[in-house]
Amino acid sequence: MSKSAKHDLLAQLAGRGTDCQASRPWVTIAATPAAHDDEPGAAVVSQPDDDNKDGQLDELLDRINRLAGAGVDELAGADQAETTATGDRFVPIEPKSLDEAKLTQSEVETLILKFLLARGESTGHNLADQIRLPFGIVDDLLQSMKQDQFVVHRGSAPMNDYVYQLTDVGRTLARLHAQHCTYHGSAPVDLSDYIVAVAAQSLTNQNPTMADLQRAFADLLINDKMIKRVGPAINSGRGLFLYGAPGNGKSSIAERVTLAFGEKIWIPRALGINGEVMRLYDPNHHQEQPLAASNGLLDERRIDKRWIRINRPTLIVGGELTMDNLEVTINTITGVSEAPIQLKSNCGTLVIDDFGRQRMSTDELLNRWIVPLERRHDFLNMANGKKIQVPFDQLIVFSTNLEPRELVDDAFLRRVPYKIEVVDPTEAEFRELFRSMAPRLGLECKDEIVDYLIATHYRPLGRPFRFCQPRDLLMQICNFCRFLRCPPEMTRESMDLAVENYFSVM
Repeated sequence: MSKSAKHDLLAQLAGRGTDCQASRPWVTIAATPAAHDDEPGAAVVSQPDDDNKDGQLDELLDRINRLAGAGVDELAGADQAETTATGDRFVPIEPKSLDEAKLTQSEVETLILKFLLARGESTGHNLADQIRLPFGIVDDLLQSMKQDQFVVHRGSAPMNDYVYQLTDVGRTLARLHAQHCTYHGSAPVDLSDYIVAVAAQSLTNQNPTMADLQRAFADLLINDKMIKRVGPAINSGRGLFLYGAPGNGKSSIAERVTLAFGEKIWIPRALGINGEVMRLYDPNHHQEQPLAASNGLLDERRIDKRWIRINRPTLIVGGELTMDNLEVTINTITGVSEAPIQLKSNCGTLVIDDFGRQRMSTDELLNRWIVPLERRHDFLNMANGKKIQVPFDQLIVFSTNLEPRELVDDAFLRRVPYKIEVVDPTEAEFRELFRSMAPRLGLECKDEIVDYLIATHYRPLGRPFRFCQPRDLLMQICNFCRFLRCPPEMTRESMDLAVENYFSVM
């Protein structure tokens, strides 16, 4: 490579090339052919005393050239299979324009104005990171906003960037927008794109096997007969009742159902619906699974940053559930809407724990969901009065200690096709629970003490076994030994005390 060619390439990297796009110099570099590619017979001539420097520079620039020219399918390391749109897998691809993002210029400008009002000043790259759009799109908008005298350059910044600040006109406009809604986070994803994403990542597209369920329930003592009953219900992706006596692990089974699917999904951080913003990503319910950091100078994975990669969600609600949780809620102070729980659980599992003990009646809940369970879509009312149709795509698990027939009518039971009773453990399973739980709590399991427990405190009283009891009794023993400052040990004395405390009102 000649010195003049190197100089031109470095000038383009800095954004000073005459023909390069100021906002995307790396793209221009990627499209620039090397001299030896055009002239196969051309020889590389360098000064003898600059051989070492030229060789290092050639190597560095060739690497930059390769990285800058990488496309979406040329992904780094172990994430290649995870971030390439192949088969059923859904991957949100970075938009190249506002039209591709299904956003209007005014929507994005509003987010920029409100962020600058809250922050005071920011570089163009920080603004792009805040609203999760490519810098090229944001940079063009900032130049337009500068011409409209909404923002000014407060100073220069690295990488051909500037520090931006609101003008008096921009500040006034930003305050007007903030009175309607203070949201200035990620640019919203259009509802139509979200519907496509849910269909591509639906649980109904998954078919967990026996091995998948055994892996999901690996930390529970659950027999193959129960797995064979639960398996078809999970494969249906529709809904099921788990009922039975308290303490037999209904909630534990329900919490682990999603693990049988074992995949990550992508959801929007926020949804844009007819000009309104509704937050979907909830860190209280969603566990982020970010892609591994890129190993190169540039991150060539063109992922739409308005989306976030999470584990398939498992939302658990109990007696605190109210009708308000099933509708779009709006914060009257900030003007920001929040998605209901069924929308947040799409492509995952929604567990209604202690069903029948909610503050609202079971009839209210069932009447609200009887149509969505049948048709797999729901209707929500937005704050502006508009009604929208959204996917209703999750496995709903109703966990209850009560008999399902006492809670709901036949019409609803028909729409929840699987009703599975979680029965008491056998004596052999009860003993196995002691053997598996004792080492976890730092105890040595003594079979003679378990024999004493069953012969003294269970058989004479006709007391039923429960899956939770071995763990709870052993924890009582540990606490008793810790109080006496003695090593934890299963003895008749400690077991009698544990039973006396545990079953005193049972």
